[in-house]
Amino acid sequence: MKIELLEAAAAGMDAQRAALDVAARNVAAAEAAGPNADYERAIPVFRILDSEDETKVEFAGTRSERGTNVDILTEMIAVMNASRGYESNASIFDVGKRLAEKTIDLERL
Repeated sequence: MKIELLEAAAAGMDAQRAALDVAARNVAAAEAAGPNADYERAIPVFRILDSEDETKVEFAGTRSERGTNVDILTEMIAVMNASRGYESNASIFDVGKRLAEKTIDLERL
């Protein structure tokens, strides 16, 4: 149970890190293209892996959002959302780690 918690939280952190990378690429590509150029915004796509024992989230790539250009404000909101998601998963990982440590301490008694 504890290991699955750690694996799920780590997978969530990986997915949110990938979302941060996508937002950074969007901003960099829009800046490189210039103020009058069109650049389609890439949207991160996630996949839920559900098995009998565990459920994990995985980054599955990106898709283009047609008809929209990259907007710095939208990307900053995406960065904030991904950061909060990462922090939430990191907190869950920390709880799982402490739970595993307590279990090991109990087994020593």
